[in-house]
Amino acid sequence: MTLTPVDAGWIEVICGSMFSGKTEELMRRLRRAEIAKMNIIIFKPMIDSRYSENQIVSHNQLKMDSHLVDTISQIPSLAKETDVIGIDEAQFFDDSLVDICKDLAGNGKRVVVAGLDTDYRGVPFGPMPAIMCEADYLDKLRAICVRCGNPASYTQRISSDSGQIVIGELDKYEARCRNCFHAPEMN
Repeated sequence: MTLTPVDAGWIEVICGSMFSGKTEELMRRLRRAEIAKMNIIIFKPMIDSRYSENQIVSHNQLKMDSHLVDTISQIPSLAKETDVIGIDEAQFFDDSLVDICKDLAGNGKRVVVAGLDTDYRGVPFGPMPAIMCEADYLDKLRAICVRCGNPASYTQRISSDSGQIVIGELDKYEARCRNCFHAPEMN
């Protein structure tokens, strides 16, 4: 049984590798909040316009309306009249994500954050480690390894792109298990 706070806010974090269903799980939780007649709002970083500028979109093409923001600091003023705040692709925001989520939760908001826990090197990504530590509820999702079929917790970059942030899909990334993942050699 999961205990839900009464008259209090909290932080939920959904993390995992690419193709593990993070955005789909975020949408599932937000749709359930809508069914409960709660006011919701969803945000994603400006850098992620892969599928749509005004929607979050899962890899299987499920969609929900969202707001693009340049910085995480824009969220509190835009979310004043809401009960539940969804934040997708949180790894692309800066470290102020943690304090802003804590403030929102402290003001009675339910904050649901989804993002990659590690990057293509297998290294903790952006503010995700810190928000995971702050979470009242934490779920790590796994994909299926494209090489062997085992549960996959890693994102393997298969393109020759360099740099930590390279926006892409199946053309640039694969889900891999611990045994099939190969961290790139860094110079």
